Amino acid sequence: MFKVGLSEHLLHTRYSPTALVSASYLTAVGSRVDSFWLPDHLSSLFPRSVMTPQYVGAARLAPKIDARLEPWTLLGHLATRNRLGRRRLGIGVTDASRRNPAVTAQAAATLHLLTRGRAILGIGTGARTSNEPYGVEWSKPVARFEEALATIRALWNSGGQLVTRESPFFPLRDAVFDLPPYRGKWPDIWIASHGPRMLRATGRYGDGWFPAAMAMRPKDYTAGLEKVRAAASDAGRDPMSITGAGLFFVMTGRSRGQVDEALGSHAMKAFALDISAELWARHGARHPLGDDFTGAQDIIPQTLDEHTVLSLTADVPPSLLKESLLTGTSGDVIEQVAEWRDHGVQYAVIFNVSPVQPNLRHGLAASLPLIRILGGLRNL
Repeated sequence: MFKVGLSEHLLHTRYSPTALVSASYLTAVGSRVDSFWLPDHLSSLFPRSVMTPQYVGAARLAPKIDARLEPWTLLGHLATRNRLGRRRLGIGVTDASRRNPAVTAQAAATLHLLTRGRAILGIGTGARTSNEPYGVEWSKPVARFEEALATIRALWNSGGQLVTRESPFFPLRDAVFDLPPYRGKWPDIWIASHGPRMLRATGRYGDGWFPAAMAMRPKDYTAGLEKVRAAASDAGRDPMSITGAGLFFVMTGRSRGQVDEALGSHAMKAFALDISAELWARHGARHPLGDDFTGAQDIIPQTLDEHTVLSLTADVPPSLLKESLLTGTSGDVIEQVAEWRDHGVQYAVIFNVSPVQPNLRHGLAASLPLIRILGGLRNL
């Protein structure tokens, strides 16, 4: 059975710290989706210099794109304040570089107990912008990630016994972890992975594969899922127990014309800086930040002023955004997700970027086709 989740920005709004997240959670409840997700960033992956009312209508409601709330705290708030339904709650995804894995293990186990077994620990290497500016070493993110996963599993599996474990990043010395699992089960771990080493780690440690779909095509997803499941089999695990999931960014509207207009805006062109140089090359263009630039993992957007952003994104190929996002009317988007389903995706988590456009009215009106998308995907 195909499953659907909804993810939301963690922006502090002009009117209330939780207004945006609460409204999105109610959309999730009303649409009867299977899960609700929040990202883990200290600052935005969009350049603040163009996330202003001049370029984004919704900036009148959330004027500071870098005013990010803390996700574990907010999910705990939702878990205790909103008892509607039984949808799962997840972080998409936790930063394994700046967060100590013992603290992550504690946060996930706590949420799992609060929700009676409905927490999902989404986890990945993190992004440079939430690490390097804050004094966190960024030279070996994959190695830190692997050690973080091994540490979390070691603590969860310790049964309250003291744990001593050698690690170049997170050594444990007589560490104790005595929170219980909920009815004998720890939170599922969904891993955002793309490269070969990360895919192998997903097969060894993960319960779900959770890449950002903007980094690949449907056929690439099939190949990646095969590698994850092969790694699981090599580790003596059931390869089919790993959920094939994906995070999809959606730009929708009431007509294709409205969507194309939004995609052509300066703000959405700035989104293209978060796309890897490899994908730019596929569309006959060079990434303006370098041929080896990885996109969202490498960018430090708060250092880019308005003139720089407009200059860097002057020649974004329209086809690049259309390949990296799900775009169009509700029917268009549902058809696009159906193709991903046919290539192995079992669980689509939708992140709505439709408000990132100059026209506030069109951005807000996109909530209706979004609801139609969520409902339609549940029937795939």
